[in-house]
Amino acid sequence: MKNFEYVRPATIPEAIAAAAQPGAAYLAAGTNLLDLMKGGVARPERLVDVTHLPELDRIERLPGGALRIGALVRNADLAHDRAFAAAYPAVAEALLSGASAQLRNAATVAGNLLQKTRCGYFYDIASACNRREPGAGCDAREGENRQHAVLGWSEACIATHPSDFCVPLVALDAVVEIEGRAGRREVPVEALHRLPGDAPAHENTLEPGDLIVALRLPAEAARFAAHARYLKVRERTSYAFAVVSAAAAIDIAGNTVRAARLALGGVAAKPWRARQAEALLVGVTPDAATFRAVAEAALAEARPSGDNAFKIELARRLVVRALTLAAAGTPARLPALPASPFASQPGALPHA
Repeated sequence: MKNFEYVRPATIPEAIAAAAQPGAAYLAAGTNLLDLMKGGVARPERLVDVTHLPELDRIERLPGGALRIGALVRNADLAHDRAFAAAYPAVAEALLSGASAQLRNAATVAGNLLQKTRCGYFYDIASACNRREPGAGCDAREGENRQHAVLGWSEACIATHPSDFCVPLVALDAVVEIEGRAGRREVPVEALHRLPGDAPAHENTLEPGDLIVALRLPAEAARFAAHARYLKVRERTSYAFAVVSAAAAIDIAGNTVRAARLALGGVAAKPWRARQAEALLVGVTPDAATFRAVAEAALAEARPSGDNAFKIELARRLVVRALTLAAAGTPARLPALPASPFASQPGALPHA
């Protein structure tokens, strides 16, 4: 591991100043960053430890009904917060489907948003990777790529974003609050991550020194609490990243859909909001034929980036399944296997 400078600022302005220097990186739980450093993938000159910054570990209900989640809130603490799980069940289910319990106890909200792709060529410093080393090429294009992107990819990069948490956040119009050298700004989670284009190393819209201080879910997001699910297909049920995933949320009055939200994971370099597909649900009675049409629309632009054409049909089927379960109603308890399409029995964690 490369030698680095360690800095522990006492305030947010001090942290921003320290992290704005070339070669600096923020450190919270380090569940992703430290692995990257050990493997020589990340080689920061300076680590800026933000774990002692004040007031970043709070969950706050704001006037008007929005929920503000500090950047240092642990994934497990958020998922097990009863009020949070009752209002945003799909988000809680996504959190509990990610990583192991030990990692969820350490990992932070902001770190989850900014975790790196799990592309094997990105992690292998002997392989060509434009995301790790701009201009090097992309060995995944002709390599083992069945897990790679089917939406939004380019010849420069076909990697996917690994977060489960981000998928329902994008569906529910969540926003991140960012402090930087130019002051505070807000960015929708949907706009936080970039598609690769010709510059896959620029993974997000953050500038040097920018620090995510909070995540905010709008009050309107809670309107979907009664009909919201997150589903995830993975190669093994425990601790694995998604091959494909889907967050579906429906607001139903009588037998008619008033509003709908749909996002996909595991299919692109960012969580993929399917807005045109959502629109097909509004004003109709939800049924199997409608769900199949929505799934077709959600994957209309999909194309294989390698040996992964199966992911397109798999994603269609998962969208149908997620919408079907969401329409049936959020279960009173989270499934024993959160987010698994094979789960049929309720688990022990109540939503309320």
